[in-house]
Amino acid sequence: MTRFVRSYFHTERDAVRASLYTTVRAGHLTADKTHHIERETLAGHELVYCLRGSGTVRVAGRVHRVKARGLYWVSCWHPHQYQADPLHPWELYWVRIEGPGLDALASLLRIRETPVFPLLDDAATKACFMDAFNILESPSPNAPASMHVAVARLLSLLYENRFKDGGQDAEPVPSTLERPLIRMRQHYADALRLSDLAHLAGMSVSHFIRTFKRTMGTSPIDWLRRERMNQAKHRLIDTDEPIKEIARQCGYRDPYFFSKDFKKLTGLPPTDYRVQERGRAHETS
Repeated sequence: MTRFVRSYFHTERDAVRASLYTTVRAGHLTADKTHHIERETLAGHELVYCLRGSGTVRVAGRVHRVKARGLYWVSCWHPHQYQADPLHPWELYWVRIEGPGLDALASLLRIRETPVFPLLDDAATKACFMDAFNILESPSPNAPASMHVAVARLLSLLYENRFKDGGQDAEPVPSTLERPLIRMRQHYADALRLSDLAHLAGMSVSHFIRTFKRTMGTSPIDWLRRERMNQAKHRLIDTDEPIKEIARQCGYRDPYFFSKDFKKLTGLPPTDYRVQERGRAHETS
């Protein structure tokens, strides 16, 4: 019989969920040979660590094996299933988390293609889960911030594991692009000229464009445009600022052109995007 050693449920305030990583479900179980979970969709992302034994996880039509010291990450929005090995049922820690940027991070780490992180640092990984369990068991006024730190530490372990051998698809950012990228990230609302960015890189404009596109996968102008739109998305969801003001904050002097460009990239006008994303947040609360 599957036995739950620990089992926690938690509902966090909307204001916290919009800005911090939160844990909505967590626990520790020892499985029997029949342990099997199958879902079509569920809010959040589930991180499940195998303490001993083994099992399998199925996502995107592929089956992946999980052994002791392995963790699998499932975006619960998509169909998924996992089950214990009947001969060697697993013992698991798990947390279901929500928070800003998780879908983007999951994409960066190629979770749908490779959801399993093998041979993690056992002590460090267990410590992250135990911190989360202890916070849920004995909540305090600073619990949301503490939970954010515990989840962030766990995510950093996964990032390190995935890229420990330099396995990122994109080539490393050369030092010559660091200064222009910092300028573009910090001053995205300014009227940045290609000649000025190229000067920061110590390159001609044509060489700068070629180097930037080879490294970042897109042109400097398109990168800056998408950065502005990412900032606009945050402002639309997190504030009640009028569209005209958000356009100005994100480097668009013409609100009409901002709305047109926003719809071209996201498929929705800014006002509709704000309504949709806030509605999703309420649906999962």
